[in-house]
Amino acid sequence: MAEQRFDAVVIGAGPGGYPTAIRLGQLKVKTAIIEREYMGGVCLNVGCIPSKAVIHAAKTYEKFSHSEEIGITVASKPVLDMKKLQAWKGGVVNKLTGGVRTLLKGNGVEVIDGTAKLEKSGPDGHRITVTGKNGTSTIIAKNIVIATGSRPMTIPGFNIDQKRMIDSTGALALDAVPPRLIVIGGGYIGLELGMVYAKFGSKVTVVEATPNLLGAMDKDCVAVVARKLKKLGVEVMLDTKAKSWEDKGDRAVLNVELKDGTMSSIDTDKILMSIGRRPNTEDLGLDAAGVTLDKRGYIVANDQLKTNVAGIYAIGDVIGGMMLAHKATKEGEVVAEIIAGHKAAFDVRCIPAVVFTDPEIASAGMTEDEAKAKGHTLKVGKFPFAALGRALSVNDTEGFAKIVADAKTEEVLGVHIVGNGASDLISEAALAIEMGAVVKDLQLTIHPHPTLSEAIMEAAAATLGEAVHVINR
Repeated sequence: MAEQRFDAVVIGAGPGGYPTAIRLGQLKVKTAIIEREYMGGVCLNVGCIPSKAVIHAAKTYEKFSHSEEIGITVASKPVLDMKKLQAWKGGVVNKLTGGVRTLLKGNGVEVIDGTAKLEKSGPDGHRITVTGKNGTSTIIAKNIVIATGSRPMTIPGFNIDQKRMIDSTGALALDAVPPRLIVIGGGYIGLELGMVYAKFGSKVTVVEATPNLLGAMDKDCVAVVARKLKKLGVEVMLDTKAKSWEDKGDRAVLNVELKDGTMSSIDTDKILMSIGRRPNTEDLGLDAAGVTLDKRGYIVANDQLKTNVAGIYAIGDVIGGMMLAHKATKEGEVVAEIIAGHKAAFDVRCIPAVVFTDPEIASAGMTEDEAKAKGHTLKVGKFPFAALGRALSVNDTEGFAKIVADAKTEEVLGVHIVGNGASDLISEAALAIEMGAVVKDLQLTIHPHPTLSEAIMEAAAATLGEAVHVINR
């Protein structure tokens, strides 16, 4: 095939890559995007979107199972049809991924299906070999954006077969609820999916090698989720290392090392490996192109997302940091502006993070421990959802909102929310931190009543010792 030339080529069509390409198209930059597997990336196909669909289904199932207390009696126990659930989830995914292709084409971006590999750059630009169904072609680009994402990490000897040993992709594709499920890893993916199957009826065991679940999140928020795990019958084994496993035919057996060094064995039907993610930087031709990686295999990039090679950029999970879809999207928009000749940089004060457990945890800015480590003297205010009229009226009162502020300046350093709707409430907190707001700004902003968002206003008042609806401490 003849060589194709573009001003910009994006490798990877996930939540970082496709917004980059769309924005480049809007800025009238001749652009192509190359995707080898999932249009929309892991996020839209086997990650963020399908997991939230299944989480919603599990929460709905639980609500119907315990509706008597609010006066609604279901004639019989709700029946779960996993095949119908999978079909509904697939429909959600297809709508979104189909929309991505439409948006790319509508903005003048050429979509190329195939596997990209960088070659040594020539005098006419960066060279990419693309291997697809119709053979191999060569693309020459003035600029390249690497947005190839990440994949699940594994432990040696724990090879994923999507039968006994599954990863998050496999967990989202099960057509039957396993009677017993072991989750290796107490991070956000493991807990989200573990809680789903606990609600569906699995006996779930979480095996976590460190002393804490969700180690990066606010400890008080995590404690609320830990209580819900216990309520769901989930066994949590902390300071416990997965060492090996055996397939016994009728069951799997996981061998673990406990905190005191003794060994123990656990019978199960499925084992979900969820210990983190690693960057997709292999087999991309980065060596040939001269792109520098760090010791962990991440591409090294600066605040303009530039690598050490002029004209080659990298965004999203491949450069490390918070491996979040919205971070990748923002980075991609910044790169598009830079390639188009605009002044831009990835300059943010906080990146909000959400854990879609039940209840949800959402965080923006620093935790108390992080703020203290940076030398701040703190004022901290909390407001419980149990004192919120809206939370009481929807029968979902677990959790609270917490504000971490500098005691001297009263600047908002962090906001942490655990409870129903935390994922939607946190954006106000992120805006406050980005704008350099002080606690009084949040307290004086009138929030509509009765709403869950009042928790932030009330927490601000509590931070200043001026709360009306709780006792000030």
